Amino acid sequence: MVIRKKLSKCTDDESSVFQKFFLLFIIGFFLIFVGIIILIVAAVLSDGSANFGAFIFIGPFPIVVGAGPEAPWMILFAIILAVLSIIIFLVLRRERKKSESLVL
Repeated sequence: MVIRKKLSKCTDDESSVFQKFFLLFIIGFFLIFVGIIILIVAAVLSDGSANFGAFIFIGPFPIVVGAGPEAPWMILFAIILAVLSIIIFLVLRRERKKSESLVL
């Protein structure tokens, strides 16, 4: 009886984690899609001058790209956002480990 309760709790926890992951995946995909639409609209409505800066992680290797007259500022902004996202990830990971150790 106790084993069945523990097994059902594990499957409930796994499905909850999957649902959270799937929700975050959908939100991330939607944000990327909206960002691309905004870039396309801005390029069409501008007078021919558009700026772009991006910071892409592929594994542990960062790639920084930029285009336009204000590219250095856009690249700097992209790097700042990337560093902030890494910091937030590490803080949330630490909080999760603390909460898991308290539960066990």
